[in-house]
Amino acid sequence: MRVYWGINMGKKGTLVRTALAGGALLSSILAQSSIAQAEDYSAWRDIETKYIFGFTTGSGIGLEGEKEFTVDTVGRFGKREGSYRASETKYELEFTPTQFIQIEFGMLGATHNINGVPDLDNLRQVAVSGGFAEFRYLAIERTSSNPLAVTLAVEPTFRRIDETGGERVHNFEFETTINADLELVKNRLFAGFNLLYEPEVTRTVLGETAREAKFGGSTALSWRIAPNVVIGGEVWYLRHYDSIGLRDFTGDAVMLGPTLYVRLAPKMFMTAAWNTQVWGREIGNPVSLNLAEFQRNRARLKFAVEF
Repeated sequence: MRVYWGINMGKKGTLVRTALAGGALLSSILAQSSIAQAEDYSAWRDIETKYIFGFTTGSGIGLEGEKEFTVDTVGRFGKREGSYRASETKYELEFTPTQFIQIEFGMLGATHNINGVPDLDNLRQVAVSGGFAEFRYLAIERTSSNPLAVTLAVEPTFRRIDETGGERVHNFEFETTINADLELVKNRLFAGFNLLYEPEVTRTVLGETAREAKFGGSTALSWRIAPNVVIGGEVWYLRHYDSIGLRDFTGDAVMLGPTLYVRLAPKMFMTAAWNTQVWGREIGNPVSLNLAEFQRNRARLKFAVEF
């Protein structure tokens, strides 16, 4: 599955069509927002907060017995030189066997379009890249007297295609996160917080082994402007290490951008997000931004069907 985002500024027709589509979407959202102002939003049904913060994951785990199929694509764009576009798509089945536990598993697909990027081979490919599972436990449940909810999550992943460069590898990753959110205004305003630790081990076709880790966190704010529409923004701070034990620090980055959640039907929704690196540093390199361990931009587009 190949997913690209962007506007060809050299073609006026494309730009006009994009502007008109964006205007139509904005008009629709504003119209729903105006309707929402006249409604009693305290009577809106509760929203599952897992998906409303973009790259930041909320605490929600769904209802007991609920199942869901999701196609979740993350695109990464831009290095310091050359042309760089890559994406990874999760084809995911999710179910909630109890009110406190959620289990997900699925396969990964990857695309790479790389040309003229230092230290990366020129490459165009679409491939099945691996598989993953995720286990989530609702540690603190939101109640009428407690607006805070916290979920603990672990996600083991195996890749046979390197996520950044696209070469053949054996990669094992074990992402661990704390997902928390706070209901600031009943059914309307939510704050999300993530803490991330992501160690991984990669073995190349030449037999070399690399160990690295990412550590960081995020803060997000989402405003429910209509019963089925949530908009917001998020900011991430990420650090990279050339070791699993968070030694050998190599650089960090700050990424921020807007988020959107839309429930398209009673059992169907989409979420979208865009992050841009606004600050970063590479240890030993005086140039601005960190485009060695991180990308200049990233985007997320997710569609899900519940059953």
